[in-house]
Amino acid sequence: MEYFLRWKRSRRKFSHMGSTPRGPHLTVPVSARDHIQGAQDAAVTLVEYGDYQCPFCGRAYPLVKAIQKRMGKKLRFVFRNFPLNNIHPNAEDAAETAESAAVDGKFWEMHDMIFENQGELEIDNLLVYAKRLKVDVKRVESELESHTQRPRVKEDFESGIRSGVNGTPTFFINGVRFDGNWESSDLLEALETAAQ
Repeated sequence: MEYFLRWKRSRRKFSHMGSTPRGPHLTVPVSARDHIQGAQDAAVTLVEYGDYQCPFCGRAYPLVKAIQKRMGKKLRFVFRNFPLNNIHPNAEDAAETAESAAVDGKFWEMHDMIFENQGELEIDNLLVYAKRLKVDVKRVESELESHTQRPRVKEDFESGIRSGVNGTPTFFINGVRFDGNWESSDLLEALETAAQ
């Protein structure tokens, strides 16, 4: 009986992985504008809407890394900004810094640096990370002061709102919102199912 109930729950959870999205799905498809790790023709695409200061996103960060390592070429990963400024005062600056680093082709390096130093996200810290990564520090500082990258961050945020994101992290598998428990094996199971 226990096995049957688990099977029914997993069928419900994965039933929306088919070709017709039910429930919340990405309103802005993954494109060249996105920050992408993995091959374009990967079997499955995982999109995360995340906040650099969110402790849950901090916990999700190593899990996503482990999933990427396990799935290899079958997985394409996309990160989109969803800073919750009302509760995370440094999240917007961190997102803008990552976008500024992208100008020098170092988005993913900055993304990792920020998550690995999540407790230290004041502007001075962010500029230190830029220096460590050999990103143009003066340009990053200037862009933070003038909020040059804010429209890009806002674009991600608004696409998240339209896609049914209401907290972080929120994951989408092949365009459909994943509503299972990402901290358990559910996320990996859903990705492996979608990759078949």
